[in-house]
Amino acid sequence: MAKLKTLVTQLCPPVLLPAVRAAYRALGGGKRSAALTLHPHSQDLDVYWDPEMERILETWGEGNVWDEIQLLLAGRRGRVLDIACGTGKTMQILAAHSGLELHGCDISDKLLERAVARGLLRERLHVGDATRLPYPDDHFDYAYSIGSLEHFTEDGIGRLLAECHRVTRYIAFHQHPISRSGSDEGWIKTMQSYFNNGLDWWLPRYRAVYADVRILPSRWEDTRSFGRWFVCVKRDPER
Repeated sequence: MAKLKTLVTQLCPPVLLPAVRAAYRALGGGKRSAALTLHPHSQDLDVYWDPEMERILETWGEGNVWDEIQLLLAGRRGRVLDIACGTGKTMQILAAHSGLELHGCDISDKLLERAVARGLLRERLHVGDATRLPYPDDHFDYAYSIGSLEHFTEDGIGRLLAECHRVTRYIAFHQHPISRSGSDEGWIKTMQSYFNNGLDWWLPRYRAVYADVRILPSRWEDTRSFGRWFVCVKRDPER
């Protein structure tokens, strides 16, 4: 049992450890363990209806990604899509910036109900799969995802990026972890499973969709990963 607890601690991002420990206890102290695979067949979606995940999403971006997305969108105007927006906390933060019309989509109706409860407009929120967005071409001026893309399957990553490119006129901003080791560690299965791979694994997936991809550091990090922003330019908004 002690070895299993050590393994979970090593594999799980610190922000999710409280939730993982709770799930561990609920399973009787260790009937299941964290594991690694290279190519998942499907996402682990049940967690997005878990009240503990809803609680975590309320604070996890403080002091890093929530500051960074405000800087990336500072001075910009137009319609913006938050992909996998969860409880809408990021949208609420950005609502303080004039000139942005904020929309969100997420797979979890439960998380979106929390977004409505915090005052976001229901008609600007969509429940559905981010790999099949319901919006017209170039419907948004900008889009972003934060800590989301790594939770999709390999095929799903490509389809999400293609859909983001289709519905976004100018620039999309995607933030997610890159392995500290620089190697491809594969699909890490914890409460919220994710890819923890190196930059050389991620870049070809972006460049298959976007000709212009720029990488910026993020202040988010944990013991296993560094955060990185992938700035994907479809058109220059100044032209």
